[in-house]
Amino acid sequence: MQTIRYILYPFSLLYGLGVYIRNKCYAIGLLKSSEFDIPVISIGNLEVGGSGKTPFTEYIVRLLYKKNSVATLSRGYGRVTVGFRWVDAVDDASLCGDEPLQIKNNFPDIGVAVCEDRAQGVNRIKDTHDIVIMDDAYQHQAIKPGLSILLFDYNRVNNNRLLLPAGNYREPFASRKRADVLVITKCPYVISASDKAQIIKKIKPFKHQKVLFSGIAYADELQAVLHHKDTFLMAHITPNTSILLLTGIAKPELLLAKLKSKTPLIIHHKYADHHKFSQKNINKLINQFKAIKAAQKIIITTQKDAMRLKNPAFEQQLLGLPLYQININMVLLGDDKLILENTILDYVNKY
Repeated sequence: MQTIRYILYPFSLLYGLGVYIRNKCYAIGLLKSSEFDIPVISIGNLEVGGSGKTPFTEYIVRLLYKKNSVATLSRGYGRVTVGFRWVDAVDDASLCGDEPLQIKNNFPDIGVAVCEDRAQGVNRIKDTHDIVIMDDAYQHQAIKPGLSILLFDYNRVNNNRLLLPAGNYREPFASRKRADVLVITKCPYVISASDKAQIIKKIKPFKHQKVLFSGIAYADELQAVLHHKDTFLMAHITPNTSILLLTGIAKPELLLAKLKSKTPLIIHHKYADHHKFSQKNINKLINQFKAIKAAQKIIITTQKDAMRLKNPAFEQQLLGLPLYQININMVLLGDDKLILENTILDYVNKY
């Protein structure tokens, strides 16, 4: 791996030069950033994938949507459509992307839109909604959000900060300066003051920035992917339960660890983030599940993956299987919950 990084490093320098020039053009006004007269909240990260942006988006939606007309806006990664599009809960993921479809399924009463051009997207949304929450938008400087939240994965804070393609960073670490709030995600529920201090020292926040800490909570009740009223309690998983785990997410390690704490009998079908499941993948899943001899056996996937499994081509094959999705929520630790929510509400109330 280290040898590959050395080979790719010159390309990272060229990539970094391009990012620097682009960021500088926005900073000095050669490239214009649009501002809007409604609250626009941006959530993003510096690394490629897996820091919890969509659960964090849902956290903010949950905070605001009952008293406001809220819409989310994202690119819609992996969709075959182009341009602006409102997401419907019965869409196929190929039309809008798996993450926007997940948000719409969880919050059917809010507006969920996808558009590559974020400024165009906000312009389309603002006539019918009071607040826009942009998912994975930190690099989209064509919009100047009123509140910018930047996420860092607790498990990767100490990793190298090389730019693509040698590393995982989409822009230099110094770019964190544009954010108002820095959130460390996927923390253990019990984190010491000294551990927090070390992380803050590593992150090096600017004077205007708050650093908050959050974790992930897995739902106690698994939901059937196709038979929506069917459920399976995590408490019913025993050391004798055999689990076939299907993931197509960036970093499934935390989920795998959670399930291993329940049973050692886990077969993991691991695919790349946003993987488009094929008939071959489904056949492999079914055949391996049938070959499991355990008395109690289930298939578990993430809610994001479930959005791509709800495909008419697979439905008849999957209908008879105990296929469940596990949902996750973002949890702010300690007093950071109040700090974050007050920060968001104070910003929104200005309008």
